[in-house]
Formats: sequence, structure tokens, C-alpha cells
Amino acid sequence: MAATMKNVEEIRSHVILEEFGVRNVHTTDFPGNYPGYDDTWNMQEFQKSFRIDVVNLNENSMEFDMVGIDAAIANAFRRILLAEVPTMAIEKVFIYNNTSIVQDEVLAHRLGLIPIKADPRLFEYKNAGEESAEEEASEIDTIQLQLKIKCSRNPRASKDSSDPKELYLNHMVYSGDIKWVPIGNQADVFADSGIGPVHSDILIAQLRPGQELDIIMHCVKGLGKDHAKFSPVATASYRLLPEISFLEPVEGEKAVRLKSCFSKGVIDLEDVHGKKVAKVVNSRLDTCSREVLRHPDLKDVVKLGRVRDHFIFSVESTGILPPEVLVNEAIKVLMSKCQTFLNELNSVDME
Repeated sequence: MAATMKNVEEIRSHVILEEFGVRNVHTTDFPGNYPGYDDTWNMQEFQKSFRIDVVNLNENSMEFDMVGIDAAIANAFRRILLAEVPTMAIEKVFIYNNTSIVQDEVLAHRLGLIPIKADPRLFEYKNAGEESAEEEASEIDTIQLQLKIKCSRNPRASKDSSDPKELYLNHMVYSGDIKWVPIGNQADVFADSGIGPVHSDILIAQLRPGQELDIIMHCVKGLGKDHAKFSPVATASYRLLPEISFLEPVEGEKAVRLKSCFSKGVIDLEDVHGKKVAKVVNSRLDTCSREVLRHPDLKDVVKLGRVRDHFIFSVESTGILPPEVLVNEAIKVLMSKCQTFLNELNSVDME
């Protein structure tokens, strides 16, 4: 029985990569999925094993480990980051003049996808029933932006020049040309917020002398599940922690070949009594290519796997909010969903 329990525990905790397939792949850890094994969910055990470790954090990206949860919860968290953390984005585009070669619809679409640096937590959702007229904008639910630019010839340009950068003025329209136009008391409330495009070097259009753009834009609060322009992340993904173990010592020329089968930094060679011996240095760098399984004399000495409840998350922000803030907001959304579900259950019990 002890051996059986040990085997079931290995199946529950690891995915094994084989030469022509993957073993121990299960879609759920729902209690009762393994006959004869006590896998009842326990809150105390979950609290003891669950943890979040921040591995890398910088201005726009974050890598952290989420350990001790089921894949369904990890995927729910990923989907919330993609689609249910609100941001501010351009929703209404009022084009008063567009004499460029870019059609109004294409121009509006380009503008909508420009990330806008504004904290969505400071704004309210705009009521769906409100009119779309420009005068309906409110300081509590709308940010107003303006793009007004006209191309002209450069009087100081050389007569022999053929470079548009020298011949024309304002011929390249960038996101940095978009200016914030405060509504109501926004100039005082958001004086230090620096509202505007996250990046100033996004190319919007190219103009020639006489062509101009005169546009007013309204940014509102929205969710990525309604439109991709509201998604706060460029990427949000996870992968299982790789695990590499040797079934026997690997020495000499075999150790050198073994090292070359893995990504840089995964395997290292150490000198033991004058022999090169392979050792695992950092398995999380492995891409699980299974290259080592192509070598007949190496495939039986290495065991490749992944830890089923250890998720390595990578979150890259669009720059609207720092990645650590996005993670916190995603956790709040998940908690709200859980509370809503519990309230529904309680209402059914009361009925």
C-alpha cells in the first residue's frame, strides 16, 4: 500500500516528459480522482503549501512563482489579467479634419490601440446608455485628448535635399503629439499624474504639406474582454517548473554531450577526482526540448518532468500600470468572483 500511495503522489505532483509523449497528465485534482487515495481538500494543508515568490521585477515586467494551486485557478488568474483588469483607452474619436491618406476608420482604430497612461482606479465606468456627443463627457468617467497638427514645407531646407525630414515640418505624426485636455476639475485633481500616451514614439500617420489632422478623443474605462485595447498586459503567461534528475552519475564525454542538450545555465560540469561530472544547476531555465532523449546512451540516465502545482508566471505590462499593481488588481477581481459565488450559494440555501 505504501508503494501505491507513493506512486499516486508522484502522479499527482509531476508530469513526466517521455521520448514520444507525456505521462501523468491530468486535467483536475478534484477529490476522488484517484481510487484508494485520500486526496480530500484541506484548508490547513493548502495554506501551508501555497505561496507566491517574486523572482524578477522591473518597470514593465514581472516574473513570479505561484506554488500549491490547481491549473484551473492558475489559468483563471491568467485570464483575469488579460481580460478583466480595467484600464482607460480611447473609445470615441471625433474627427473634425483629416486630409491625410489614412482613412478615418483606420485612423480611429490606430488611436484606440495606443496605451493611455491613466490610473483607471480613479475613474468610474461610463454608463452604456449615455449619448456619444462630445458635450456628454464628464470629469469622473472621461479623459479628453486632442491631436491637432498640420504639415508644412521647411523654408530653411536645402534646395537639393530629398529627405522628407529636412523638407517638411510635422510630416511624421507620433503619439507624443497627442495632448491632454482636462475636463472640469481634472487639471487640479490629476495635476501630477502625467495623463497621456504611455509611449511618445508610436507612429500614427505621415503627412505632406497642406495635410492636417484635427481630432478630439475620449478615453473611458473598460475591460479587455470587451475590446483588446483595454487589456492592461502585452503578455500574461505561465509554465510549469521543469524538473531534471539523473538516474545515475554522468561523467566524461557523456557529461559534455548532456550539457549541450539543454539550455544554457541548466547543466554544469564539476571536477570530481579529475573527472567531469554533470550536475543540475538551474532547471527553471530549461525549455523542455527533450533533445537529450534523442541520444540512445543518455535517454535512460535522465528523467525529465515538470512540477504540476508550481507555475512560473510572466507578466508584461503595456505601461499603463506597473506589473505588481496589475497582479494585485487581478487578485482582487478573483476574490470578488469568489465572494459573488458564495453569495449565490447562500441565497440558494436560504430559499
